[in-house]
Amino acid sequence: MEPNRIALTAPEISSLWTQFMFETMSICFIQYALEHLEDEDIIEIYKTSLELSERHVEKVKEFFKEENYPLPKGFTEEDVNIHAPRLFQDPFYLYYMYIMTLQGLTGYALSVSTSIRADLRQYFITCNTETMALFEKIIDALLTKGLFSRPPVLTPPENIDFIKHQSFLTGWFGERRPLTGIEIGDITFNMNKMHMHIALKVGFSQVAASKKVRQYIQRGMEISTKHITAFDKIFREEMLNCPVSWQSHITDSTTSPFSDKWMMYQVQLSSQIAISFYGAALSVTSRADIAEKYMAMTTELVRFAEDGVNLMIENGWMEEPPKASDRRTLTKGKKEGIENNKQEK
Repeated sequence: MEPNRIALTAPEISSLWTQFMFETMSICFIQYALEHLEDEDIIEIYKTSLELSERHVEKVKEFFKEENYPLPKGFTEEDVNIHAPRLFQDPFYLYYMYIMTLQGLTGYALSVSTSIRADLRQYFITCNTETMALFEKIIDALLTKGLFSRPPVLTPPENIDFIKHQSFLTGWFGERRPLTGIEIGDITFNMNKMHMHIALKVGFSQVAASKKVRQYIQRGMEISTKHITAFDKIFREEMLNCPVSWQSHITDSTTSPFSDKWMMYQVQLSSQIAISFYGAALSVTSRADIAEKYMAMTTELVRFAEDGVNLMIENGWMEEPPKASDRRTLTKGKKEGIENNKQEK
C-alpha cells in the first residue's frame, strides 16, 4: 500500500470480500447456464452478467493487492462442471437472475452507504448503476415472455383517511383489517424469493454427493415450503393473487453441475438474505399476526443457517471473512512471554 494512501476500513474490506465470494459463485452458475441456454434473449442477459462479474472480480483483486490483503479463494472451475446435463429450464434461469440481481442491488446500496473512501464509493455506485441496467433488461424479458407474476393491485380510495383505532395493529381476534400496500409488497417479494429457494433446493437435493448435504437441503426445502404456505394462506384470506411456483422448471438430472461446497454456499447465502428481508418486512408490518409470523420464520431460518455453517465448517468449506485482530490473545501472549523471561532470569 502506498505510504500516503488511506487504508480501507473494516466495512469497506468486508464489502469487497463479500462481493468477491458472490461474484465468483455467480460466474460458476453463469458459465454452466451458458452451456445449456437456448433462448437468445436470456443468453444475452447471461453474457452481460458474466462480463460484469468478471470485471468486478478483477477490480476487487486490484483493491486487495493495493491493501496487501490476502485474496479469498472464493469459487473456481473446481466448483462447476459446465458439461453436466441440464438441471434447469430456460425460464428458471431468467427468474434466478432476476432474484440474484435484486439481491446484488441491495448489497451494493449497503456497500455505498458504508464506504468512506472516494474510490470505493464510486466503484460501488458504478456497480449499482450497471446492475440496475441489467435488472431493467431482465424485467423486460420476464414481461415480454409472460413469465413475470405481477403483485396484487389496490383500488384507489375516494379520499385520504387517518387511523382512528388501535385495532389497526391487531390481527389475532375479531375482524382483521385488510393488508396495507407495504405488507402486500413485502409478502409478494418474500414469496418470490422463497419460490426460487424451493426450486433450487429441489435441484440441489437431486444432485448433491454428500448424504448430509442432501438431508440439510431437503430440510431447507421443507422450511421454505412451510413459509410459502403461510404467506399463501394470508393472501387467500385477503383474496389476493399469489406468485407462481418454479419447481416445474427443474429437470430430472441427478448429475451435479456444482460442488457440494458451492451448493451449500448458495443455500447459506439465500438463507442469510431471507433473514434480512424478513427483518425489513417486520419493521414496517403493523398487523400483529403477520409480525408474529415473521418473527417465527426468522427464528427458524437463523437455526437452519447456523446448522448450515456448522456443516460447512465440518467439511472445511467455510472461508473466514475479514475480522479484527484478537487483542486478548495478543495481550495474553505478551504477558506469558514476560513471565517466562522473569522465570528464566
